Amino acid sequence: MWARAYAKINLSLQVRPRRDDGLHELRSLMQSVSWSDSLNLDEADVDSFEAKGAVPSDHTNLALGALTSIRQVAGVTAKASLSLAKAIPVSAGLGGGSSDAAAVLRLAGAMWGIEDSLQRSVAPSMGSDVTFCLSGGTAFVTGGGETVELLQPRGGFSVGVVVPPIELSSAAVYRTWDELGGPPGRPLEESDLPPEIRGLGPFVNDLYPAAAYLARDIDDWRAELAGLWSRSVMLSGSGPALFAYFMDEEEASQAMRALPPGARAAQAASPVSVGSEIGEGTLPDRWGVV
Repeated sequence: MWARAYAKINLSLQVRPRRDDGLHELRSLMQSVSWSDSLNLDEADVDSFEAKGAVPSDHTNLALGALTSIRQVAGVTAKASLSLAKAIPVSAGLGGGSSDAAAVLRLAGAMWGIEDSLQRSVAPSMGSDVTFCLSGGTAFVTGGGETVELLQPRGGFSVGVVVPPIELSSAAVYRTWDELGGPPGRPLEESDLPPEIRGLGPFVNDLYPAAAYLARDIDDWRAELAGLWSRSVMLSGSGPALFAYFMDEEEASQAMRALPPGARAAQAASPVSVGSEIGEGTLPDRWGVV
């Protein structure tokens, strides 16, 4: 079976102090977008895992971790072959690893008849974004990421996403946010937003001050992109991915042609209504960008 695992963007991210369990309370408006990894899961005589792209191919990979966890919890003893082709950049604030993990949970559910409730029970242990990625689409995510309130899917706009040549650890960004005293981000004006998402704000990323403190080039990238594109630019998650809103994917694609040199990755993408898609058989191009 195959899956397309979609990236997520934090259209808004409000952060509150650390809880007793070590997680931060948050309220985020998350949106799945059409930048995806591809995976295949098949029954096999022996277990195997193959990964292509800038991603680990051992037990630290979230996709493999999700397969191991769901088989243990569900009592599945069948062997399986799992392959992953990375297109979503790692350590970027786009939830690529979380999306891969969620897609594997869904693939395992479809292959071995594992109930959705059991998949959801495993998701929080894999990462704070995995519960959202199981459903995807448009949603308010609260608590430590475990509470997902699905909204009507949004469309009518696209985003241009640029990943500067920086890698940030989410744990380091959150720790720095604490050390800085929990500074708030600067919200976008309603006039800077597509009409389809107005009223769902405030549209702010409270982690921006901490990310920019750790990697000062982020603010240079944000300012340069804002000047090139003549529009506001925001940070997704703990960064360093930056994004801006466009009317459609064609306009966003044109904007991708005007970038500062050295970007790690850049993509025009549109909202999608699911976190992943799965199907029978094998994707035609096993290592292609879907």
